[in-house]
Amino acid sequence: MLLRETDRRIRLLKRLRDCFRDGRNPARVEHGLEQMLAQRIYALVLGYEDLNDHEQLREDPRLAVLTGKSDPTGQDRKRQGDKGKPLAGKSTLNRLEHGIATPDRYKKVNYDGEAIDRLLVDLWLEAHAPAPEEVILDLDTTDVALHGHQENRFFHGYYNHYCYLPLYIFSGEHLLCARLRPSNSDASAGSRKEIERIVAQGRAVWPEVRIILRADSGFCREELMSWCESHAVDYVFGLARNERLQAGIESEMQAAAGLYAATGKPARVFTEFFYQTHKSWSRSRRVVAKAEQIEGKENPRFVVTSLSPQRWAAAALYEQLYCARGDMENHIKEQFSLFSDRLSTATMRANQFRLYLSSLAYVLLQALRRLGLRGTELAHAQASTLRLKLPKIGAQIRVTVRRVWVAMATSYAHRRLFETVYQQLRC
Repeated sequence: MLLRETDRRIRLLKRLRDCFRDGRNPARVEHGLEQMLAQRIYALVLGYEDLNDHEQLREDPRLAVLTGKSDPTGQDRKRQGDKGKPLAGKSTLNRLEHGIATPDRYKKVNYDGEAIDRLLVDLWLEAHAPAPEEVILDLDTTDVALHGHQENRFFHGYYNHYCYLPLYIFSGEHLLCARLRPSNSDASAGSRKEIERIVAQGRAVWPEVRIILRADSGFCREELMSWCESHAVDYVFGLARNERLQAGIESEMQAAAGLYAATGKPARVFTEFFYQTHKSWSRSRRVVAKAEQIEGKENPRFVVTSLSPQRWAAAALYEQLYCARGDMENHIKEQFSLFSDRLSTATMRANQFRLYLSSLAYVLLQALRRLGLRGTELAHAQASTLRLKLPKIGAQIRVTVRRVWVAMATSYAHRRLFETVYQQLRC
């Protein structure tokens, strides 16, 4: 019930429906597109990862009400074998997932990926009132292991298995992009295109906002940095170590080693300089270096940035700005708890759709945190924690002519919290 109230606030499912083209004959349709999307996304939030789960879930009257079914008992179904099953089964949902770009007689529903991408950014923009002065866009990638012979399946040497390499872009907790890619490409492949459209869509609403890109060394590429410099977008990227960089901080490393010897604790010394590669960079850029001595070894790190020393001093830029990108990795882990790694269909297009579904399930949970859980002890809880304490709890369901009654146990441990969240969502 909390998920439905959250959806009413952000209108996710209605707007998602508009990102599809439905070529089915309306006279023969028993499961509306919005209802099937709601069934699939709610199930992911509740922990049902497979389409096989819907062979049992399709009989759930509570889920039928939440998805908008007027007959939660399923007694009005046309076929005798479907009576008592108000929701779509696994085969119907499978056809939805496998919709192709050009509908045929068997697959008449297909999604518009560009429209879903715009929706993710629109939801991010609408979550801010008033407009922020500055936003930070975090870019990162992860591996999704493959165990079959999916389209564009390649072996990745670093991860040491066959996998996909999806690109994620976040702003704080807000997910702006989830792009599925084969693993035989650079970590930054396609990132400029995604940033271009996000920045353009954002500045159309917030023309004065300052934008900073933040990512590890896998995204430190001339193409992305030069684009940022020509479009008034700042960046701070990790920079891979090399002999020239390490030689440039030799004195700082000696100073850090001296501090470590004197105190017995890890020691850091920061410095900065301008640096240019021999071939790949078109210009000299500011590099901030951390010379660090820890137990048993040196630990130097480098970042390259367009930010000036007046705005961000070396130590603050590394410790406060760059290192804060680690929070994005927690949000990527949340995607796995919403089954973004269940990419077992044969085609890239169908797997991209599954990735969208997991991403939208995350967006719904994130909105629940932002709108319903503000000021509570679960305001920053992970998706797996929220699932067990709020949406997925036991109740007695009773269907009458006019209502569906949901009787929750008086001993439910989070009863007061549930009431608070429900009231905040209804405000």
